[in-house]
Amino acid sequence: MTIALQKSADAAATPVTASATIVPLSQPRASNVQTKLIPAAKEWAATLIPPIITVGALLLLWQILCMKPGATLPSPSRIWTDAKDLIVDPFFVAGPQDIGLGWRILTSLQRVAVGFGLASIVGVLLGALVGQSVWAMRGLDPIFQVLRTVPPLAWLPIALAAFRDSRPSAIFVIFITSIWPIIINTAVGIRNIPQDYRNVASVVQLNQLEFFWKIMIPSAAPYIFTGLRIGVGLSWLAIVAAEMLTGGVGIGFFIWDAWNSSRLSDIIIALIYIGIVGFVLDRMVAFIANIATRGTQAA
Repeated sequence: MTIALQKSADAAATPVTASATIVPLSQPRASNVQTKLIPAAKEWAATLIPPIITVGALLLLWQILCMKPGATLPSPSRIWTDAKDLIVDPFFVAGPQDIGLGWRILTSLQRVAVGFGLASIVGVLLGALVGQSVWAMRGLDPIFQVLRTVPPLAWLPIALAAFRDSRPSAIFVIFITSIWPIIINTAVGIRNIPQDYRNVASVVQLNQLEFFWKIMIPSAAPYIFTGLRIGVGLSWLAIVAAEMLTGGVGIGFFIWDAWNSSRLSDIIIALIYIGIVGFVLDRMVAFIANIATRGTQAA
């Protein structure tokens, strides 16, 4: 009995510890609006709002300055009144020469596509030759450096004498204007190919064609696309200048015809179209470059 009472007392004196289980609370799931739409909207706003404000301020300043008596340039409100049809409907057709700016730009872009396409192919091939061969570099590079300084319109009389037609002459002016940055940048890219790549090509015994496609082009791609971006901008500049003299229905001839008719509002609208198209062409080449170089080419 004494022993039983002792055990009961010991058991009562021993503290009882209870184990507790911690249950984590589930975090509230963020909606798609918070995770995707709101950040995307903020990014778009940060991208679009500053240029919109800048353009609005410039238009307001332009309107104030050109409203004064004796102003030689039309105000934005006057341009809207005089050239509303060119802005609202750029693809109208009212006659052989009375067409919208959209059709004129498409005509000019066709010539740019042919001339710039030929310049891209020939420029990359010549640039690879100059960059790979020391003798070709010594023989051709001085000639390229001299010819690239010739203004685009200086080639037009030679082209007209050779082709006897305005369309191929304009294409030649585009070609000869845009090819030089492509050649030079490609040659620089080829010369900067790491020696380790050349050693690997020698070990696996790549022939010249395989070396060109598998080593040279991928390694020099950032340089090549830099030349292409410069070249496409020069192409667009050259076609506008060439069409002012060769005629036709391109955007360049439209500007020259509007100047002869004293339609300053039409000229300003055409310049805005030219700037927008040039920007789009540059963005297109930059987008292709970003894909081809896997993000190593700056946009």
